[in-house]
Amino acid sequence: MPEPVALPIVESSQAGDARRIAVAFANQLGFNETERGKVSIVVTELANNLVRHARNGQLLLQAKVLNSIALLEILALDSGPGMSSISECLRDGFSTGGTLGNGLGACQRLSNFFDIYSVTNGGTAILSHIWATSHQAPPPQDRLEIGSVCLPVRGEDVSGDAWAVEQQDGRSLLLVADGLGHGPQAAIASNEAVRIFRENTHKSPKEIMEAAHGALRSTRGAVIAIAEIDFRSASVRFAGIGNISASVISPAANYSMVSHNGTVGHEVRKIQEFIYQWPKGGLLVMHSDGLGTQWHLERYAGLVSKHPCLIAGVLYRDFTRGRDDVTVLAAK
Repeated sequence: MPEPVALPIVESSQAGDARRIAVAFANQLGFNETERGKVSIVVTELANNLVRHARNGQLLLQAKVLNSIALLEILALDSGPGMSSISECLRDGFSTGGTLGNGLGACQRLSNFFDIYSVTNGGTAILSHIWATSHQAPPPQDRLEIGSVCLPVRGEDVSGDAWAVEQQDGRSLLLVADGLGHGPQAAIASNEAVRIFRENTHKSPKEIMEAAHGALRSTRGAVIAIAEIDFRSASVRFAGIGNISASVISPAANYSMVSHNGTVGHEVRKIQEFIYQWPKGGLLVMHSDGLGTQWHLERYAGLVSKHPCLIAGVLYRDFTRGRDDVTVLAAK
């Protein structure tokens, strides 16, 4: 799969570049001509909107697989004036920029999934999923919705961060790994953590961490967090080594989960598992230290009810440090 990219969109020539890159993504994912046409239109419209209306606009393009079907995720982020009425902005013919006003409505119709989060004077985040096929089975009821942003530091082609999710009947396992430093050697460490995770998903987070500690000795090492959500017991089992942040947010209570100091593959003094309650309507957010820790979702009215991709995207937009690889994983 192609590596995720973040494209700054501040002038019209960048909109054309974004379209070409997105269509190349679609080709690699096996999209047919019709689906590639949808990608071209949606990316062009969202990019042009960023040029016309936004500040600090960027497009994130990520190739993903959902229920065994490849999809292109398009996330448009900006710090602009926001939308006073999302429903009006989606209505054909509505325009604040002197255009025909069909852009966002067309994006919504052409997308297999489409969602917007916008705050007046607080920016906008727009999510579009376009699938390689027009048919998709609905996910099982005991599966989490997943959203992520995983990007390399500027100047690197690959991220030293990685994430993975394994969803089974009544149980979901999630991992975020951050290889020490950045670049290809960091990516080797984090990808090795993902490999061990996938080979051991029948085990507990503590057991997976122990396996990873042995396997990563030949790499530069990584910090890792693993969470297991058991829907039957409404619990979260968590093991963390290093500075991967992990929090659960719900209407009832918010809490952070405990990690021990160390580097998986090198120095680990203690691998310990903690058990927490998984609340009804819970949201799990895990992220590497490429994201600042000063975020509070209650400051974003209504964001917690949105798709996890929008939650991850807004946190990335507002709290990325800009000097390291960054991963944000949201699940609910």
